[in-house]
Amino acid sequence: MTSLYWTSFASVCLCLTLSHPAWSAGGVTIPGYAPATGVERSYRVQKATETDMSFWFDKPGASAMTVRGAFRQRMTVLSRDEDGMRVRWSLSADLPEGMAGLADSYQINQLYRNSLTAYGTAALELETDLNGNPRNLSGVDQIVAHMREMAANGPDGVPVAGASAERQSGLHEIINSIEANPLQIVAALVPEVQLLATGQSYRDETMDIGPASATSRDEDYGGVSVPVTSTWTLKSADGTARTATLLLSEEADAAAFSQSQQPAIANLMSGFAEQAKNLTADQLASVKRASKSRSVALVVSLNDGSTLEASEIVTVTAGGTTLRTYTHIQREDMPASLQLPAVLTAKDLQTPDLHIETLPSAKTGPGILDELSTPPAPPAASQDTTIAPDDDGAKAIAPVSLEVKSAEVSLSPVSYDHGLNIVLTPESAATFRDFTQAVLGRQTQMLINDKVVMEPWMREPIMDGRIVLAGTDRKDLEALAEQLRGLGAKILVRLRP
Repeated sequence: MTSLYWTSFASVCLCLTLSHPAWSAGGVTIPGYAPATGVERSYRVQKATETDMSFWFDKPGASAMTVRGAFRQRMTVLSRDEDGMRVRWSLSADLPEGMAGLADSYQINQLYRNSLTAYGTAALELETDLNGNPRNLSGVDQIVAHMREMAANGPDGVPVAGASAERQSGLHEIINSIEANPLQIVAALVPEVQLLATGQSYRDETMDIGPASATSRDEDYGGVSVPVTSTWTLKSADGTARTATLLLSEEADAAAFSQSQQPAIANLMSGFAEQAKNLTADQLASVKRASKSRSVALVVSLNDGSTLEASEIVTVTAGGTTLRTYTHIQREDMPASLQLPAVLTAKDLQTPDLHIETLPSAKTGPGILDELSTPPAPPAASQDTTIAPDDDGAKAIAPVSLEVKSAEVSLSPVSYDHGLNIVLTPESAATFRDFTQAVLGRQTQMLINDKVVMEPWMREPIMDGRIVLAGTDRKDLEALAEQLRGLGAKILVRLRP
């Protein structure tokens, strides 16, 4: 959801209920996500961000800033099997026809145009799980090579030096970050993928209209584990339109999130050093508090389980500032049914002068990734390809043996419970990543010395080779840690028999 992948094995047991809550019999059945292959879908995407810094500024023009953007993006499911899907997105920074207000009030479009130029592509080809969550990206080497060329020679091909070279160092940091996690490219160029996947499940789910269902998980913010509570509700179902409307609200634990934001808050306060000196004790306490919430509405098809429309509002408050982001996605072949925030529809919107300079593109015509895909095969007569991973005929996957680099018991700064923090060797981390990708949607077992210690459902792949074992007595955790520190200690992970 908010983060692309879980960082702890213990969290996985919660993940199955994250895409949808526990669904009861006799309610509305939402079918498993079974998109047609070879069919291009177009989406209208509208975005806006509102920043309020009135705590630090007296002048209204300086204290608040609103920017927005509007796009038309296209997606095709190229192929689908029991392991996942290959999906192609064609991207554009052009403003769609019929948008409210003047073109220059859509400043995010210009920023996005520069992003496409910087990454050197207007198309992305993804490998996703059966819900549509991205898990791999084609053409990363080409994108990184293009960005390195820009960092060395500048966007116009002129070698950079002096202050310009210093500015380009920031691009090198981005490149290094992308090489460590290529899915950041997806988050930068087509974050719509994750929002659409939020409403999709690879298998049929049933839910009653009205009752709310809450789940929880932990998210990592700079090394601080922040509990997040998610509440799902089936608001309504329309038998004529063959749609269901789902609501999701998420709230980060205020104390833990505040703790995670202290470095950023300190940097902000240093920029307003004179004002900070005059803050009262109450004002200072308020500045050091932080919060994050998310509200999502999803319209899902009762024919193929796909998300037809989505609306999301994320609000973050920290350091006396508030940032609110709005996103609305609508598949063009379906009528809109969700109410849009006023900031997305306003004809007259006061926008700041951001002085956005267009990055010159040394290349015209097709993007560097345009030749990656072969044309998709025509869709078969029947598109009913819903996968049932728990069937007897499901693909057999061999157990994996994992080597441990370190195992330490520590106290969580958030929950004050003890947990066994296990770090795998680099080779085993890669093996574990491949295993978790292969068993998505299935229940697994983790064994230490032939004893089953966990039986989590695998909802998302684990990429960083870190496992956290919690919910066990501290003495038992210490004993397991001692065993794992032994020479040749290994962990066995397998599908649950």
